[in-house]
Amino acid sequence: MADLALGTWKMAESHNFDDYMKALGVGLVMRKMANMAKPTIEISVDGDNWTIKTITTIKTTEITFKLNEEFNETTADGRKVKSIARLDGNRLDIDQKGDCNSLISREFDGNTMTLKLVAYEGDKEVTCTRKYLKAET
Repeated sequence: MADLALGTWKMAESHNFDDYMKALGVGLVMRKMANMAKPTIEISVDGDNWTIKTITTIKTTEITFKLNEEFNETTADGRKVKSIARLDGNRLDIDQKGDCNSLISREFDGNTMTLKLVAYEGDKEVTCTRKYLKAET
């Protein structure tokens, strides 16, 4: 599965990102900036360590983790969460627990990565879907 995920991914489309960020409690100014950004994601694996780097003109974030082991994460919007990453077939899920719980799911299908972001707001779920295409190397 790691082979499918490795590489550089460029965002092609985004749906419902503003509502997702609202559910997480992200302020208006940061939401406006984030909505304009077209992220590039770089995924690499070194031994057991996975690294996901998200690059925009506004901010670059990077997380390194081992599968199935809890790790501390500071999200792009500044939330401090406890996260755990799991592989499920051709999908990499990162479950974030904090003030607002969320699930980040990356599903890989050839040269396409579908990123599904789910914020859990009480008994309500707010979902965003973003499509990425693998960059030519």
